[in-house]
Amino acid sequence: MLLLSALFGTKSVYLRLMKIFRYGAKGSEKAGVILNEKRYDVSVGNFQYNRDFFADVSNLERLQTYVLENSDKLKEIADDERIGTPLEVPSKILCVGLNFDDHVKETKLEQASEPIVFMKSVSAFNGPFDGITLPRSSVKSDWETELAIVIGKKASYVTEEEALDHVFGYVLHNDVTEREFQIERGGTWDKGKGCDTFAPIGPFIATKDEIKDVDHLRIWLKLNGELMQDGNTSDFIYRVPKLISYLSQFMSLLPGDIISTGSPAGSGMGKSPQRFLRDGDIIEYGIDGLGSAKQVISAYKTI
Repeated sequence: MLLLSALFGTKSVYLRLMKIFRYGAKGSEKAGVILNEKRYDVSVGNFQYNRDFFADVSNLERLQTYVLENSDKLKEIADDERIGTPLEVPSKILCVGLNFDDHVKETKLEQASEPIVFMKSVSAFNGPFDGITLPRSSVKSDWETELAIVIGKKASYVTEEEALDHVFGYVLHNDVTEREFQIERGGTWDKGKGCDTFAPIGPFIATKDEIKDVDHLRIWLKLNGELMQDGNTSDFIYRVPKLISYLSQFMSLLPGDIISTGSPAGSGMGKSPQRFLRDGDIIEYGIDGLGSAKQVISAYKTI
């Protein structure tokens, strides 16, 4: 972010630029903001990044006012603090499959005449550095770095022209997938998508005005230091306004809901030979303007 004086101007002017995150132990995370690439606590101001916060734009304005008025008092967060999910558990995590032509080709899956939609279970919701646990009997767990949308105002039957009015911001997501569960076990994709820890979100949410051009963002992933994915949102088949409008025809999109927009080529199932996640692997991934995350892969262990 810019210096506070440049960002806010006077107290009556709100540019709605902000990067928000949460930190601390699982289940008791506190609210924070990122200013000039440094992380600060704002929990003393009684902020919680939940459905109520995202539903009312005045909450963002209240947050900005709090930061402006307390800029010399904000507590900086230590580098060794755990960074959690940047919002509380949403009502749903919606995902769009096969939204990049190159990914369609590498997976050899069939593109449909309309967007392919599936859900990830909220029990898959996971922090950006918390690690990914392979399901018991998993042999084909895979990575998919994606841009995700965070809904602000409730969206129901909205047009593409109205769609961006319902966006609070954007966040980094990895649509981790067990391919055998997804493709070879029958039924829908959800079995391979919703495993525990399979929806790491964060490290922060950038308000929509922080992202100057959502249609031109680099998406990348490294496996054990080797670049696997290197794509760009300019290659979307269906763009953000289309996806929001389309999904809102079938269900209400509620404040804090997450929509993941699809992954470019470079997944493990698209490699020759195929390469899937194994115990001890490390994935690092990111998107322009949305930071990066790192996950250590662990095999399932009976407790």
